Amino acid sequence: MAGYNPGFPTSYQPYYQQYFPQMQTQPTNNGGMIWVQGEAGAKSYLVAPNATVQLWDSEAQVIYLKSADASGMPSMKVLDYTIRGTEAPALTASTEYVTRQELEQLEQRINERLEKAVTRRKANEDEPTV
Repeated sequence: MAGYNPGFPTSYQPYYQQYFPQMQTQPTNNGGMIWVQGEAGAKSYLVAPNATVQLWDSEAQVIYLKSADASGMPSMKVLDYTIRGTEAPALTASTEYVTRQELEQLEQRINERLEKAVTRRKANEDEPTV
């Protein structure tokens, strides 16, 4: 006996290969940018396991970062982008500072109130209860 033969001829070729051709990847010949139409297009884009792709929305200023883990389970992050102008962004919050003198006055007022509260409490404890 030359080898184990489970009953199939040695020239047997499975037929299922002709029904399930290899999956083709989508071309990325736009300078490396992959354009999709909206979030639905990004969700339907296939990503290989352990890979991440940038998908640029052709309808809005949005970038989708779509990833797939080792098992092929996809996840997606949505990033909005804006184009900066030449002018610097204006500061909206005004910053106010306290001088050292104002800080020391506040400290003195707090200490005076604490001393009054402590003396009142001691006075209430010293009173005899009936």
